[in-house]
Amino acid sequence: MTSPVRVAIVGAGGMALGHIRRMLQQQDTTQITVLCEPSPLAYTLACEVFKEAGVEAPPNEPDLAKLLAERGDELDAALIITPHALHHDQATMCLEAGLDVLLEKPMVCTAEEARSLIQTRDRTGRLLVVAFQGSLSPQIRRASEMLRSGELGDLLSISGTVWQNWGPNTVNTWRQMPELSGGGFLFDTGAHMLNTVADLAGEDFVEVAAWLDRRNRPVEVLAAVMGRLASGAVVTINACGETIPSCASDIRVFCTRAILRTGQWGERLEIQRYGRKNLRPVPVPASMGVWEQFLSVRNGFIPNPSPPEVGLRMAYLWDAIKESAALNGMPVQCRLQTVEETVIHD
Repeated sequence: MTSPVRVAIVGAGGMALGHIRRMLQQQDTTQITVLCEPSPLAYTLACEVFKEAGVEAPPNEPDLAKLLAERGDELDAALIITPHALHHDQATMCLEAGLDVLLEKPMVCTAEEARSLIQTRDRTGRLLVVAFQGSLSPQIRRASEMLRSGELGDLLSISGTVWQNWGPNTVNTWRQMPELSGGGFLFDTGAHMLNTVADLAGEDFVEVAAWLDRRNRPVEVLAAVMGRLASGAVVTINACGETIPSCASDIRVFCTRAILRTGQWGERLEIQRYGRKNLRPVPVPASMGVWEQFLSVRNGFIPNPSPPEVGLRMAYLWDAIKESAALNGMPVQCRLQTVEETVIHD
């Protein structure tokens, strides 16, 4: 029997508590060894989750560099759940310390950072999985297989919409602080949409036009995006983060022989084939949780369904969206570079 994976949880805020609860149900495979959380209140709330499960809370070391220097030899992996702008440097530190990394979405804030992280992954030989629920879902994996196989015909267009009362819900949090969030609704909840659409497309965007509207908030809460893929297929994305209390999404993929319907989290998969009148569910295997999939990839049971290369494609799209929006929607060419061309500046 293999020993449990010894993991450090970097960031113990609200999102982390759900991960911790799930991981505490898997103590035969997982040992949460240490937390890295600068907020005493957040650490106290995390300790309550361990107490509820009848488990002694691990110690907290708020300084990640110190944690890795003093306890790196006692760890196998890190789960990073921190504000978006911290992801690149923290994931780099953990990979270079010899840890495998499960990194919450969005992977990083720019394509330059994404290429840098891929370089670090390759140099260290460690595992990096991005916690995008869409890419990790059997629904999106099956949809991608169907699209790549050619059984649905040529890809014509993808249309995605995501909505939530995000603006009112995130007031006075880091999510509306651009220096930490890297963006607003489209880059937070909507990051799932950007990633899943890029994953389903399976090819590079070559041209993008976008409009971002803050509606008097520090970050965007409304977004409209149009894009063209290398094959000539077109993409539209609509994001509304100021609507009534709700949180949902819808993605339609139009091909010459079928229409697919799914969502940004892979919450469904339906198909209407040529000659049929209605959408019908597509059978898929039961979904594993995010941490369970990370362990399965780490143990060599399945290939990595959400590698940093997927995060890079999304980062190219996000860079182009920001560039076009700054030009009031003027179409821009996506600036694709190889990993070797990347230089991260201090």
